[in-house]
Amino acid sequence: MWPTFHIVCLRSRAISRRSVAAALVTCSRHRDNANVSLFSHSAGLAAPTCKALLFRKHGDPSQVVQLEDVDLPPMGAKGVLVKMLAAPINPSDINMIQGTYAILPDLPAVGGNEGVAQVVEVGSQVKTLKAGDWVIPKDAGLGTWRTEAVLAEDDVISLPNDIPLLSAATLGVNPCTAFRMLSDFEELKPGDSVIQNAANSGVGQAVIQIAAARGINTINVIRDRPEFTQLSDRLKAIGATYVIKEEALRRPEMKELFKTCPKPKLALNGVGGKSATELLRHLQFRGSMVTYGGMAKQPVTVPVSALIFKDVKVRGFWVTQWKREHSSDGEAFRAMLDELCHLIRQGKLTAPACTEVGLQDYKKAVDTAMQPFTSAKQVLIM
Repeated sequence: MWPTFHIVCLRSRAISRRSVAAALVTCSRHRDNANVSLFSHSAGLAAPTCKALLFRKHGDPSQVVQLEDVDLPPMGAKGVLVKMLAAPINPSDINMIQGTYAILPDLPAVGGNEGVAQVVEVGSQVKTLKAGDWVIPKDAGLGTWRTEAVLAEDDVISLPNDIPLLSAATLGVNPCTAFRMLSDFEELKPGDSVIQNAANSGVGQAVIQIAAARGINTINVIRDRPEFTQLSDRLKAIGATYVIKEEALRRPEMKELFKTCPKPKLALNGVGGKSATELLRHLQFRGSMVTYGGMAKQPVTVPVSALIFKDVKVRGFWVTQWKREHSSDGEAFRAMLDELCHLIRQGKLTAPACTEVGLQDYKKAVDTAMQPFTSAKQVLIM
């Protein structure tokens, strides 16, 4: 008899998926000795439990997330035992714990949607992975804030293990979002321009670097802050063409900027509210604004004049949806990861500024990740 897993499904209005990794929380003990590793201490493979950051109800992450011992389920013929190496704390992780994200796991659940793991053992029918491979999740909801996991082969995709650990751990969400937005909405050529707010975010920094590698100008908008000059210099060091304060979007100096830089074909909005409206003002005729985040928690307002006289296109993008739509054909995802890893090897795409934090110090990491003007991404090291 095959091992029976009690699978946790992600809820959304339109989407649900099976998360095999959620079986780490509730799993059956039934197994077939011919197909299942016992994970014994004497075998030297892994302990029968792992440490995991679990939340049993939605709420303030600093209050509801706890470090607990979680049972590892038996590994079937198509299963993969992995050791988590590093996993970042992203805004979407925080929103999922708060209960405000578009997809929510059944509770209790392990936090974290992104990270890199190393394969320890594979089932007898696994064809695409082997021990020692690095892997990242194909989709949200696997729960990466843990030391080990038993996953389905189809839930992960391999990465080369010759790239930096932090680049691998932060590759699956922000760089993929930046890559797709720069590729899928406008035909951008060398010399063209893109304007974006939240330019210091993980997505923003990836946009800067990928655009620079393609010869595309970036106009990068950030909020004013005491260390504006230092942040501006740091963004220019990774390839930003221009870095301006949000207030400058409404000032005459923008006309001076566009004397040397073409008006943007594409605007990338991760903030919403007035900031998004200001981006629209500077788009080319029939340009596109793509919204991928809403940090201001304010609606996007589109001036009627922009629609009538400039015929702008207003779109949205969610990388989780893109991955699901391309799940049956992994070639597009594979090709994107290969291109991103090539940029990493060339030194043209680096991880955002990160602070490495041990799993046992998770409370500090979670609290820091929730603070405004956080300059470094918190990454849990297992």
